[in-house]
Amino acid sequence: MTTQITDESQRQLARTLGIDRVRDGERLTLAHVRESIEEETDPAFASMGESIRHDLSGKLDASLLEAELENLAIQLERLPEVREAGIPAGEDEPERLYREVVEPGWRIYDHLVEVGFFESAEENLPRFSPEHIEHTAHELIRTAQLTDELADLGFDERERLALVMNVVNNNDRLARWVPTKEIPDGVEFDVEHVPPLHQRAAGGVLLWINALDVHYWQKKYLLTDEILDDGYRDAKAMLAGVYLLSRAALDVADDGPLSDAQLTAALTAGAAIAIVNQEEICKDAFWITEEMRAPSPAR
Repeated sequence: MTTQITDESQRQLARTLGIDRVRDGERLTLAHVRESIEEETDPAFASMGESIRHDLSGKLDASLLEAELENLAIQLERLPEVREAGIPAGEDEPERLYREVVEPGWRIYDHLVEVGFFESAEENLPRFSPEHIEHTAHELIRTAQLTDELADLGFDERERLALVMNVVNNNDRLARWVPTKEIPDGVEFDVEHVPPLHQRAAGGVLLWINALDVHYWQKKYLLTDEILDDGYRDAKAMLAGVYLLSRAALDVADDGPLSDAQLTAALTAGAAIAIVNQEEICKDAFWITEEMRAPSPAR
């Protein structure tokens, strides 16, 4: 997750959301954005959320989701310790650092797969488009409960604004991730085996973070503190996406306080955050170029 918030990225966010012009050097805040955007809710968002609740009524295990979301929060809290540890130790195999972080996420993922949660999201939500992302951002920013929960998980003001900004300002990248049924002929073979979009988003997060222990252990001579820092920020952002998506599932399970429109926003924003930051961690931590790598001691 890039937390570098430039004047241009702020202006782009402001243009998309239709808020006041941002002057150079002025720092945009979530509170200012929340006060500036329209309060009107897109009726289609409420309809989508209502359909998902109807599909999944009685299928989700609220106790499991609540317990694993608490465990995920604990893992997010100890994520700075994992970064501080740096490269996993181990003679024959790497110690478990990042793999422990994603264990609650895997248990949530397996349950959501089992009950058909991702199929319902695929069926009821549209593909990413500038309009859909814009409405999602509106709902997410206005839903103080969700942004406050991210704060409780350790995301400061700048990180929460960056999460929203990185989604809103990356419509083009998100539009390449289409529902399975809309994958063009020839792009994928055996499309019937490709999971729904939201499952790819959540599962991809868990797989990328799961791979960090082995990747860092094997590439330890190439790594720099900058690579480790960037990988840490990307992993943290991806977990925010999984949290929002899982939080929406819990709201369905226990008939929680989110409105149907807010439920749709949490699902879409969670998947979008997961996707954007999967692409970031590839560039920041896995594809180590000659320019990025640590200097060779033989030079």
